[in-house]
Amino acid sequence: MGLRNHRAGSPRPTPRAPRPPPPAAVDRTDTSSGGFLARATFLSALLSVAGSLLGLGRDQTLAHLFGAGEGTDAFLVAWTVPEMASTLLIEDGMAFVLVPAFSVALAQRACGSASSDPVRALVAASLPRLCLAFAAAAAVLAAGAPLVVAVLAPGLPDPSLAVACTRLTATCVLSFGLAGYCSAALRAHRTYLAPGAIYVAYNAAIIASMFVLSERWGVRSAALGVALGGCLMVAVQAPSLWRRIAERPDRPAAACGADGDRPLTLALVSTVLLFALCRQSQVLIERRFASGLPAGAISHLNYAQKIGQLPMTLALMLCVVTFPVLARAIAEGDTQRARERIERDLVRVTRIALLGAAAITACAPQIVQLLFQRGAFTSEDTAATAAVLRVYTLGLLGHTLVGALARSYFSAGRATWYPTGVMAVGMVATAVIGAWAVGLWGACGIAAANSVGITLTALLLLRGLGRHSVAVRVRRVVAELAKPVGAAVVAAGAGLVCAQSFTSPLAALTAGCLGVTAVYLLLAWVLDAAGARSLTLFASLTIRCSLTRKLRHGR
Repeated sequence: MGLRNHRAGSPRPTPRAPRPPPPAAVDRTDTSSGGFLARATFLSALLSVAGSLLGLGRDQTLAHLFGAGEGTDAFLVAWTVPEMASTLLIEDGMAFVLVPAFSVALAQRACGSASSDPVRALVAASLPRLCLAFAAAAAVLAAGAPLVVAVLAPGLPDPSLAVACTRLTATCVLSFGLAGYCSAALRAHRTYLAPGAIYVAYNAAIIASMFVLSERWGVRSAALGVALGGCLMVAVQAPSLWRRIAERPDRPAAACGADGDRPLTLALVSTVLLFALCRQSQVLIERRFASGLPAGAISHLNYAQKIGQLPMTLALMLCVVTFPVLARAIAEGDTQRARERIERDLVRVTRIALLGAAAITACAPQIVQLLFQRGAFTSEDTAATAAVLRVYTLGLLGHTLVGALARSYFSAGRATWYPTGVMAVGMVATAVIGAWAVGLWGACGIAAANSVGITLTALLLLRGLGRHSVAVRVRRVVAELAKPVGAAVVAAGAGLVCAQSFTSPLAALTAGCLGVTAVYLLLAWVLDAAGARSLTLFASLTIRCSLTRKLRHGR
């Protein structure tokens, strides 16, 4: 920066001894740089893809061994418990509460602004209480399993199997709670390997349990796999977290101005958990309405949802990596860096999710057929699941934006009721539209209600972003989001035409995906969606420089 003062004809300033940067600045340079974020995002995305592939393998195993009928419907009712626990305790709830809290504690540790280690103090104050709360909730849920099943799926002809599975899956409240705590703490420490591997271990345990115990236990083997997988999620993270907590931090001489302490208040925990509960309640609404439809409807909705969530999960990996960076920037009072981080993340996750949504819309029947149509899963199941999948895809952008926007609202580590109220509005819209649409279109009507409700929530969260969160330039963000939306609509149509030109499912899927990708990237370049031109120019310059260096070394 000092080089700008050394112009021709101007006197050179008296040299001064360089002062070392404060600890927070060092941390920001090392961990918030583009190189670190790129590596962390790549690692998280790689592990997420591995976990998602194993998740597909889990669903394929379930479909192959048990098809889509009363048994799978019963298990999927019990599966509601780990789905809710995953959202509340790993993906949203614990992350939104604990990542900002650990970020503040780490900033205080780096600044030396406390006599004792703030990280250890936070763990000592929060972990024992949370363990007791998780254990108590798991015990209550297991004891009340008959009531839970009656509320979730009153139309099941024989609820006994669902009750037995629910008692097994209830254990995940404790294991997922501990896994979410470890994951939030490690990500705040900029450690992504162990948290990224939890779903690999989890899904591997479920698949192994089904293969080993399916003949003896039936579909209950999958519920046992959920219980075992939850324990593995904790086991893969505990050693890494212990090493982080046991570290002896260096004590710098001067503080660097980190934000003040932010305790885990009841209001903060309540707003975060209620938000996550309202978000996940759409699954409860779907299961309740689908329980009155013919056998297999719950399964068709589940299989379609698992496929439809893949682009969203991959896109939100970027937010998972940058959320600790965002929380740390707010903890240090750097609002400009926080605003730029939010704006970039919203546009980038939208671009990734819409490309996946366009491909799924174009090739839904082929995707379902290749993934699931074998064993007890019939061609009729494929047609029903593909129809639901295409309807689900209409709400994929809304789901992705809600996941990204929620992090910006809760990144400050303070209670805010606006996102919870907005999520409740979306939940009510889903319930009202679902109650009307299920009689007309069955499972597709339920999926349509989901899409409308989550899209309404995303729009309301966007509208309130500047007033209730970091001061983001909302109009600019919306204008940027409109470009990839238009590109995705045209690309989906082009991919559908390409897929219909082939009878082989694999050939049709390949042609459709290639058509979608080519048209989407071309339109992204024309519209300069999400800075596509500058990114392409940067990539070409990087490749050219790399080739130039290789040629020079080869001489």
